Amino acid sequence: MKEQFLEDYAVGQTYMSGKKRVAKDEIVAFAKEFDPQFYHLDEVAARESPFKGLAASGWHTAAMTMRLLVDGAFKPAGGILGVGFDQLSWPRPVRPGDELRVKSEILEVRPSKSKPDRGMIRVQNTTFNQNDEVVMMFTGNLLVPRRAPAS
Repeated sequence: MKEQFLEDYAVGQTYMSGKKRVAKDEIVAFAKEFDPQFYHLDEVAARESPFKGLAASGWHTAAMTMRLLVDGAFKPAGGILGVGFDQLSWPRPVRPGDELRVKSEILEVRPSKSKPDRGMIRVQNTTFNQNDEVVMMFTGNLLVPRRAPAS
Protein backbone atom coordinates (compact mmCIF):
# COMPACT_ATOMS: atom_id res chain seq x y z
CA MET A 1 0.00 0.00 0.00
CA LYS A 2 1.28 3.46 -0.84
CA GLU A 3 1.95 6.20 1.68
CA GLN A 4 -0.97 8.31 2.80
CA PHE A 5 -0.85 12.09 3.18
CA LEU A 6 -3.00 14.30 5.39
CA GLU A 7 -5.48 14.76 2.55
CA ASP A 8 -6.00 10.98 2.38
CA TYR A 9 -7.38 10.76 5.92
CA ALA A 10 -10.95 11.31 7.11
CA VAL A 11 -12.61 10.90 10.50
CA GLY A 12 -13.96 7.39 10.88
CA GLN A 13 -11.52 5.59 8.57
CA THR A 14 -10.21 2.36 10.07
CA TYR A 15 -7.11 0.29 9.36
CA MET A 16 -6.34 -3.25 10.50
CA SER A 17 -2.93 -4.76 11.08
CA GLY A 18 -1.76 -8.28 10.51
CA LYS A 19 -1.42 -10.70 13.43
CA LYS A 20 1.39 -11.56 15.83
CA ARG A 21 1.56 -14.70 17.97
CA VAL A 22 3.23 -14.02 21.34
CA ALA A 23 5.82 -16.55 22.48
CA LYS A 24 6.75 -17.22 26.11
CA ASP A 25 10.46 -16.81 25.36
CA GLU A 26 9.77 -13.34 23.84
CA ILE A 27 7.91 -12.28 26.99
CA VAL A 28 10.78 -13.42 29.21
CA ALA A 29 13.53 -11.96 26.98
CA PHE A 30 11.84 -8.54 26.84
CA ALA A 31 11.28 -8.57 30.59
CA LYS A 32 14.89 -9.54 31.36
CA GLU A 33 16.13 -6.52 29.45
CA PHE A 34 13.46 -3.88 30.08
CA ASP A 35 10.97 -4.84 32.84
CA PRO A 36 12.51 -7.51 35.10
CA GLN A 37 9.60 -8.17 37.41
CA PHE A 38 8.76 -11.69 38.54
CA TYR A 39 5.34 -11.87 36.85
CA HIS A 40 7.04 -11.27 33.48
CA LEU A 41 9.95 -13.64 34.13
CA ASP A 42 8.90 -16.69 36.13
CA GLU A 43 5.85 -18.72 35.14
CA VAL A 44 5.54 -20.43 38.55
CA ALA A 45 6.03 -17.30 40.68
CA ALA A 46 3.68 -15.33 38.39
CA ARG A 47 0.80 -17.59 39.51
CA GLU A 48 0.97 -15.79 42.88
CA SER A 49 0.75 -12.34 41.26
CA PRO A 50 -2.38 -10.32 40.48
CA PHE A 51 -2.00 -11.66 36.90
CA LYS A 52 -2.34 -15.29 38.10
CA GLY A 53 0.20 -16.36 35.49
CA LEU A 54 2.97 -15.18 33.19
CA ALA A 55 2.06 -11.88 31.49
CA ALA A 56 3.87 -9.70 28.99
CA SER A 57 5.02 -6.30 30.18
CA GLY A 58 2.69 -3.52 29.09
CA TRP A 59 5.70 -1.95 27.39
CA HIS A 60 6.28 -5.20 25.50
CA THR A 61 2.64 -5.07 24.40
CA ALA A 62 3.24 -1.48 23.26
CA ALA A 63 6.35 -2.53 21.31
CA MET A 64 4.50 -5.41 19.62
CA THR A 65 1.64 -3.02 18.82
CA MET A 66 4.08 -0.61 17.22
CA ARG A 67 5.52 -3.39 15.06
CA LEU A 68 2.03 -4.41 13.94
CA LEU A 69 1.25 -0.78 13.07
CA VAL A 70 4.44 -0.31 11.05
CA ASP A 71 3.85 -3.55 9.13
CA GLY A 72 0.12 -2.90 8.62
CA ALA A 73 -2.09 -0.95 6.21
CA PHE A 74 -1.85 2.33 8.16
CA LYS A 75 0.93 4.10 6.22
CA PRO A 76 1.32 7.83 6.92
CA ALA A 77 3.85 9.40 4.53
CA GLY A 78 7.19 9.69 6.29
CA GLY A 79 6.28 6.98 8.82
CA ILE A 80 4.25 6.84 12.00
CA LEU A 81 5.64 10.00 13.58
CA GLY A 82 4.07 10.38 17.00
CA VAL A 83 4.27 13.62 18.93
CA GLY A 84 2.42 12.23 21.95
CA PHE A 85 -0.38 9.99 23.07
CA ASP A 86 -3.35 10.07 25.40
CA GLN A 87 -5.37 7.62 27.45
CA LEU A 88 -3.01 4.65 27.43
CA SER A 89 -4.50 1.59 29.11
CA TRP A 90 -3.78 -2.12 29.40
CA PRO A 91 -7.14 -3.58 30.46
CA ARG A 92 -6.13 -7.24 30.08
CA PRO A 93 -2.75 -9.03 30.25
CA VAL A 94 -1.08 -10.53 27.20
CA ARG A 95 -0.23 -14.20 27.71
CA PRO A 96 2.04 -16.69 25.93
CA GLY A 97 0.19 -17.97 22.87
CA ASP A 98 -2.02 -14.90 22.46
CA GLU A 99 -2.41 -13.63 18.91
CA LEU A 100 -2.47 -9.84 18.69
CA ARG A 101 -3.85 -7.49 16.04
CA VAL A 102 -4.44 -3.74 15.98
CA LYS A 103 -7.32 -1.61 14.76
CA SER A 104 -6.57 2.08 14.10
CA GLU A 105 -9.43 4.55 13.77
CA ILE A 106 -8.98 8.16 12.64
CA LEU A 107 -10.59 10.48 15.20
CA GLU A 108 -9.45 13.88 13.93
CA VAL A 109 -7.67 15.40 10.92
CA ARG A 110 -6.30 18.91 11.35
CA PRO A 111 -4.10 20.91 8.95
CA SER A 112 -1.43 22.97 10.71
CA LYS A 113 -2.17 26.70 10.89
CA SER A 114 1.50 27.67 11.09
CA LYS A 115 3.19 25.02 8.88
CA PRO A 116 1.32 24.51 5.58
CA ASP A 117 3.34 21.41 4.65
CA ARG A 118 1.86 19.24 7.43
CA GLY A 119 -0.97 18.54 9.80
CA MET A 120 -1.99 16.35 12.71
CA ILE A 121 -4.19 13.33 12.98
CA ARG A 122 -5.51 11.72 16.15
CA VAL A 123 -5.75 7.94 15.91
CA GLN A 124 -7.31 5.55 18.40
CA ASN A 125 -5.29 2.34 18.36
CA THR A 126 -6.82 -0.73 19.95
CA THR A 127 -4.87 -3.98 20.33
CA PHE A 128 -6.97 -7.13 20.55
CA ASN A 129 -6.14 -10.72 21.39
CA GLN A 130 -7.50 -13.75 19.54
CA ASN A 131 -10.74 -13.59 21.58
CA ASP A 132 -11.44 -9.98 20.49
CA GLU A 133 -10.59 -8.80 24.01
CA VAL A 134 -8.86 -5.43 24.30
CA VAL A 135 -5.34 -5.77 25.69
CA MET A 136 -4.16 -2.23 25.01
CA MET A 137 -5.68 1.05 23.89
CA PHE A 138 -4.21 4.48 23.29
CA THR A 139 -4.85 7.59 21.24
CA GLY A 140 -1.88 8.72 19.18
CA ASN A 141 -1.23 12.26 17.99
CA LEU A 142 0.66 12.01 14.71
CA LEU A 143 2.42 14.49 12.46
CA VAL A 144 1.53 13.79 8.81
CA PRO A 145 2.86 15.65 5.73
CA ARG A 146 0.48 17.22 3.25
CA ARG A 147 0.63 16.19 -0.37
CA ALA A 148 0.84 19.83 -1.47
CA PRO A 149 1.07 22.82 0.87
CA ALA A 150 -2.08 24.88 1.11
CA SER A 151 -1.93 28.14 -0.80
